[in-house]
Amino acid sequence: MTDHTQLGHAFDAMLEPARFRDYGPNGLQVEGRLVVRKIVSGVTASRALIEAAVDAGADAILVHHGLFWRGYDGRITGWMKQRLALLLAHDINLFAYHLPLDAHPEFGNNAQLGLQLGLRASSRFGEQDLGFLGARSDGGAFANADTLAAHVQAVLRRPVTVVAGSDEPLRRLAWCSGGAQGYFEAAIAAGAQAFLTGEISEPQAHLARECGVAYLACGHHATERYGAPAVAAEVAQQLGLEHLFIDIDNPA
Repeated sequence: MTDHTQLGHAFDAMLEPARFRDYGPNGLQVEGRLVVRKIVSGVTASRALIEAAVDAGADAILVHHGLFWRGYDGRITGWMKQRLALLLAHDINLFAYHLPLDAHPEFGNNAQLGLQLGLRASSRFGEQDLGFLGARSDGGAFANADTLAAHVQAVLRRPVTVVAGSDEPLRRLAWCSGGAQGYFEAAIAAGAQAFLTGEISEPQAHLARECGVAYLACGHHATERYGAPAVAAEVAQQLGLEHLFIDIDNPA
């Protein structure tokens, strides 16, 4: 039998949240029933995910985007009330890990995104070493930014916004999942020929053209759907629990 305290310790031991300066609390955000037999993992603690977890008979949910963030005023109204009401009514534990889930070298979002795309990291870059820098696992190169974008689109099954850099083959690739457009300059400084992340803001298009480094915005949700299920599956195996990943579609 596993209780939610043991489950939280297992997540903390793997993800080491104390190492990170983050935007909200990592770990158990909503306490539910003591005994845990089934974990549902997902990207965001949306009402749709919580409803699906209820239908699946979950005792605990693990997500990347939890309910509580720095700057929220703390009032439990509207959508927040609805989500919390579901969790509390069904006595479900909610665990959330933000930056720790991005950074884990094997099971995190960036490591798993690289695995999906056939990329192997050789070093890290950026604030708190969240960015990954490496190359194709097979040692090859992408002919250009459009070729790389087509590969990413096929793997992630969503359109990619691409701003081409130079015309040379792309061997040195950098990536950081989610809303990491602010890491682009650090990726350029680290020697990347292309940078993959979830989103793009206005300045990045100009930087890509002026610095000759390709920029690919591949979807915030699409680039962060792999870490939570990888972590939950590993911990579930360690503790003898059932695990189910539920992907709630999100065009962002």
